[in-house]
Amino acid sequence: MATLSSHDYSTLTEQCFINAPLERLQKDLLDIFLKHRLQPEIGLEGNGLWEQEPEAFAGIAAALLDRRLPCTLHAPFHDLAPGGVDKRIVALSREKLARAFALINIFKPKSIVCHLGFEQNKHGSQVERWLETSVATWTPLIKTAEAAGTMVMFENTYETDPSIHSRLLSALDSKNIGFCLDTGHLLAFAGTSWQPWLAQLRPWLGQLHLHDNDGSGDKHIAVGAGLFDFQSLFNHLRQEEYSVLITLEPHSEKDLWLSLKNIRQMKLFSGIT
Repeated sequence: MATLSSHDYSTLTEQCFINAPLERLQKDLLDIFLKHRLQPEIGLEGNGLWEQEPEAFAGIAAALLDRRLPCTLHAPFHDLAPGGVDKRIVALSREKLARAFALINIFKPKSIVCHLGFEQNKHGSQVERWLETSVATWTPLIKTAEAAGTMVMFENTYETDPSIHSRLLSALDSKNIGFCLDTGHLLAFAGTSWQPWLAQLRPWLGQLHLHDNDGSGDKHIAVGAGLFDFQSLFNHLRQEEYSVLITLEPHSEKDLWLSLKNIRQMKLFSGIT
């Protein structure tokens, strides 16, 4: 990220968040984010939530606050089963999610992005049971976020159509929840365009995760370097006068700068944020 000084992307980085694993912020990324005024979406994956109490992260939160840099959070999802069958695994999933949501009071994020954990091949034959367990998992967490003024956004991952998001969001029946449209996951896992998702989930759309791929896997390459039609999506958002949070999710420094370059050339953010 040392090359940022040779580019002027400040008008863009003020309008979006950039993915940053919490352990990397602790290790080496915080100074870079502060220096270049990048707004992080703090990823809470890994063992850090088990090994450290929320107060251990207060220094990072204070540094962001001191520089007036807002953030979002990305809740953990690997190995978790918020709507699972095994009661002990569900209980452990709820415990880890609760530890993530406890950081809301530390970081004061605009949103916390979560995953449903729904897979058709596992849960398709027991949707009602999955839904009941999921509602019981998320309801107290949503109340925690609501008390802090933080939105809870549910992201599409392995789901192949928007129906399960619609059912969960309707069942949760909260003004403090929304849908996070992940462009890369649409290509890699759903194999569909954005249109049917927004047609069904329009009332809930509140955030975008932007990255790209060629349809063969979740590669998290630069916006505009793969097959996703960003221009049509953003034209629609402008036409419908959406106001959404935006997060860039590249997995390399090179793809971050290429994303910003392509976003500027396509004028994607104009009239959106």
